[in-house]
Order: sequence, then structure tokens, then C-alpha cells
Amino acid sequence: MGRWEPGARERLVMAAVDLFIEQGYDATTVTQIAERAGVTKSTFFRHFPDKRELLVAGQETLSGLLTEGIAEAPDTATPLEAVAAGLVRASGAMGPMNRELAPRVKAAVAASTELQERDVLKSVSLAATMAAALTARGVPGPTADLAGELGILAFKRGFAEWSEGERGAEDALAGYTLAALDELRAASATLG
Repeated sequence: MGRWEPGARERLVMAAVDLFIEQGYDATTVTQIAERAGVTKSTFFRHFPDKRELLVAGQETLSGLLTEGIAEAPDTATPLEAVAAGLVRASGAMGPMNRELAPRVKAAVAASTELQERDVLKSVSLAATMAAALTARGVPGPTADLAGELGILAFKRGFAEWSEGERGAEDALAGYTLAALDELRAASATLG
């Protein structure tokens, strides 16, 4: 095993997802994940506290990018325009590996109640992050909460559509998330 080979974190995520699909989340051990990724068990624990954290590995980074994008939106931006700025910033961090891995992660999550619960907690946390960033801009609480929820829903819908597209396509995730946000904005206007 190459102790210091680059890309260990990414290989661990890919190995875990493949094993979760092949044999189920509960039946997969940290040792198996490390072996499949070609690293030691201690390398696994340098990157992740446990196997549950593998599929939410980028959540802190994503939260930071959403917050930065919202904070840097023009002062004149509406709450949803600020959310759009956050979505653009966060979407820019998603590349070919995310697109390639997404259908496998979706399958692994669908097969495990524990991973489904973790995915819901991730969504709640990201919506709260966006709401907090909006509140810091002076947006009232209920408006910030609603805009944050619409933002995470737009991100999830846009990401799903983007990840199901052609693997070789060079289109950026931002276009999908912004289109989803526009669609949700229009839908919310019909609520009465």
C-alpha cells in the first residue's frame, strides 16, 4: 500500500460507495473500505471519523462556499438573488468526479436508512447555513429560512439533473441550480 499516494480521500469515498452498493452499508467495514482504496486503516481515520461521514465529506466546504457567495452578493441583491450567488459559488466546486460519483452515491443512499437520515441532516444543515448567511445580511428570519430552504432544494434538484446528464458534457452545475431556483421561484408565486 502506498502510504502517501495523493487522492486518498477521493479513493476512500469511491471505494466506500462501491462497497455500499455491492454488499450494503451495514455489511461494509472500515477495513474493507481502506483495502479497496489501497490505503491503511489509519489513513482512513485521518480523513474520516467513521464510515457515516464518507458521504457528507464535503459538507463543510459546501457550507463555506454557500456562505461566501451569499455574503459577497451585491448589497442590492434580493434574498433569492443572494442565494443564487451562493449556488453559483458552491456549484463551481463541483467537477467531473462529483458528476461521475453522484449516481453511485444516490444508489448507496437509497439502499440504507442510516444514509438516508444522514442525507436529510445534511440538507437541513445546508439550508440553515444559507438562512444564517442571509440573516447576517439583514434579511428577516422567516424570509431567510424560506430562501435557505428554496436554495437547498434548488441545489439538490439542479445537482440531480446535472449528474444524470452526459458524463462527457462540459456544462456547469451552476446553470442547473439557477434554473431550478428560477423554477421554484415561479412555483412559489403560484401558492397564493
